[in-house]
Amino acid sequence: MIAVAVANIKGGSGKTTLATHLAAWLANNGLSVVLADLDRQRSALAWTERRPAELPAVRGIDLSRDWAPVEGVAAVVYDIPAAMKRKDLEEVASQVDALILPVLPSAFDEDGTLRFLDLVSEFKPIRKHRLPVFAVANRVRGRTVAGRRLDTFLEEIHLPAIATLRDAAAYAALAGAGRTLFDETDTRSRDLLQDWQPLLQALQPLLSKR
Repeated sequence: MIAVAVANIKGGSGKTTLATHLAAWLANNGLSVVLADLDRQRSALAWTERRPAELPAVRGIDLSRDWAPVEGVAAVVYDIPAAMKRKDLEEVASQVDALILPVLPSAFDEDGTLRFLDLVSEFKPIRKHRLPVFAVANRVRGRTVAGRRLDTFLEEIHLPAIATLRDAAAYAALAGAGRTLFDETDTRSRDLLQDWQPLLQALQPLLSKR
């Protein structure tokens, strides 16, 4: 089984957007996929309920009240809430193959990311370098000062962004329809998907291992 978690203790960093896209990418690769929603807002779960039946299926599971590892499927993506308890987050880290960390270009997000990394660095799979952590620069607007600052910040903490996702209205529109860029064939979607390629290449060994 392939398992990934999308997490950061900073709210509003785009965790659910990344989680739904990764789930759709795995489903479009022919895997049976569960999107496990651990957030009481249940945004990821609502997305699965809006997803059109003709698209590759992503099954949603509500784990917002009682955390438990998902078993018996080919792939699972965990959408982790900002306020998840430490012991539960540590348990998630013990169950997954990769941890995805979305970061927005702002000083507040930098502060939250530092606190998050201080927390998870104590977890054995990360401390022992068995669990890769991939930072994703999210909602970046072109060549802005904020974007350059984020790149510098991530370089300084020795966690350079593996991918930089542009700020685009397409993400909100697709989320409202239960879709992702991976479900689309138009030119704009294909262009935005180029942003995802470095992250997908980093995760590709998980598919090959399976």
